[in-house]
Amino acid sequence: MLSWRQLLALALYALGTLTTVVGVAYATTDIPRDLNSFATQQDNVYYWADGTEMARTGQVNRQEMPLSKVPVPVQDAVVAAENESFWSDSGVSLKGISRAVLGLGDAGGGSTITQQYVKNAYLNQEQTVSRKVTEIFIAMKLDDRMTKKEILQAYLNTSWLGRGGYGFQAGAQAYYGKDVTELDVSEAAFLASLLKGAGLYDPAVSKANHARAVERWSWILDRMVDTGKLTPKQRAKYTEFPEPKDPPKIEGLQGQTGYLVETAKAYVSAHTGISDAEFALGGYQVHTTFEKPEVTALAKAADKALAKADAAAKAKKNSADSHLRAGAASVATDGRIVALYGGRDYLKQGFNDANSSIVPAGTSFTPFVYAAALTDGVQKVRGGSRTAVTPSTTYDGNDDVQVTTPEGPYWGRDGKIATGHNDNGRDWGTISLREALAQSVNTPFIQLGMDVGLDKVAATATASGLLNESLGARVPAFSLGNSTPSPIRMADAYATLAAGGVNTEPYSVTRVTKHGGTAFAQHADHRRAISKAVTSEVTDALRASVSYGAAGRTAGTVGQKGPAAKPGTTEDRKAGWFAGYGTTGTKVSTAVAVFRVDPAKQELLPLRKAVMRDYPAQIWTDYMKAVS
Repeated sequence: MLSWRQLLALALYALGTLTTVVGVAYATTDIPRDLNSFATQQDNVYYWADGTEMARTGQVNRQEMPLSKVPVPVQDAVVAAENESFWSDSGVSLKGISRAVLGLGDAGGGSTITQQYVKNAYLNQEQTVSRKVTEIFIAMKLDDRMTKKEILQAYLNTSWLGRGGYGFQAGAQAYYGKDVTELDVSEAAFLASLLKGAGLYDPAVSKANHARAVERWSWILDRMVDTGKLTPKQRAKYTEFPEPKDPPKIEGLQGQTGYLVETAKAYVSAHTGISDAEFALGGYQVHTTFEKPEVTALAKAADKALAKADAAAKAKKNSADSHLRAGAASVATDGRIVALYGGRDYLKQGFNDANSSIVPAGTSFTPFVYAAALTDGVQKVRGGSRTAVTPSTTYDGNDDVQVTTPEGPYWGRDGKIATGHNDNGRDWGTISLREALAQSVNTPFIQLGMDVGLDKVAATATASGLLNESLGARVPAFSLGNSTPSPIRMADAYATLAAGGVNTEPYSVTRVTKHGGTAFAQHADHRRAISKAVTSEVTDALRASVSYGAAGRTAGTVGQKGPAAKPGTTEDRKAGWFAGYGTTGTKVSTAVAVFRVDPAKQELLPLRKAVMRDYPAQIWTDYMKAVS
């Protein structure tokens, strides 16, 4: 038998050894440099114009919120539920230490908020003694390096609360459809209950979950009384469980959503000063200009037309209807992109046809030739004075009219004098410019562009909203739309006409926020592109186009008084357009382009005349009927 002195010496030796081992382990345990990816990465959330959620991008649903913006009752509820001594402890729990040191089978439980944060941010969820010991040492060191407020903020932003989300901001949105800043005490107590295990306490999962959630919610409110954060009188107000809303059905990027997100993301990259690297880390809320009812109506109209073409191609009645595509956009006179149609489905066709610059504008471009002529007049003789042009100014509207310049005939590359042609070779005789625009007669505008000067026509088009890089070669065909603007840009240019000649750059984002603050706010710039008097004359001719002219077949049935619109076709039948705007109520311009693309060569294919002429107008008309 060992004497008491020997036993004491052995105990002291064992204690000294244990102290040395613990000390060495503590000294050699470092705080990891890198946080777990989910602890830093967040998703970006996109919102419709009405403020409802449109989509999320990123692998993790997490939205950071600084502690200063988290209501004190939320903080109090978490501390009461998880770690009453948080504000005064050293970052560890004696209960947890004893379990780890004594090697008890269940290494979980008894963890402080600091320990839980360490587990979330640096370690894994394994229930082992070695992981628990590492957690304790890191927590102690972290408590020395970070303030309690910093630790609590980090914990609130990285905790798993279920429904695909990390952090209390994501949790507030998922369960109550509001920011964490708007939570009341009762809602805060429920969210705090989820820290014990979201899978067991989400009331929407099962009746058993609901019962557990109600019980723990009530317990946390009682704990807040025990910790002095609520008075009994205040606690007595909360007798009814704050039922969360049903789990949100988060849309992916299918259908039009992907095109909308892509457009908004590109705008953020180009205009907000937020770098792509910063944006990729997530945590941003992107508020867009897209109106959900308008997007839905435009998609319905375009899908209907494309389905008609698919049916014709499938029946082998018109193989030329195969591979038909459409791009469309609706832009308000203040520059907001209200809606767009990028293709049949973003997940099947990632290329956004609403922002495509491969389709020639055709005769939908002629209003800008007309506007340039009314603004700058014409010069028919080199060195001669410029002559004013009015809507009643007449030109030769016959087919096969020779094109001239101030120096004489325009010679083409084939060694012949260039001539203009009308649709179906029709002769219109002498015709006023207003009537030529209304009836979509080509030859007057080919010559008018040469008389005005193609550079002046180009200047009018770019001032109205078309991009200079999309403009075509300065040849006679320029006036008939050899340029390739995107539907978004064409809609914006027509919106300039609807706005009385004032152009606003199209935009898809109104503001971007992060951490509860504003990272970007839209300040749209307006500029005078065309005089109000000139745009009034252009609108008058476009209204005539709808009421009895080239646009009248379908667009005239729109339930609006006096819409102004223009169809657009190309001589080689590679594209069909329809662009226009309403002249009453909210002024929104819409442009639709229909075309075919060879899937192997990615080259434009010719359209049937009926498709080129009727499909864009039908899409435009169906859409306008739905939103008027």
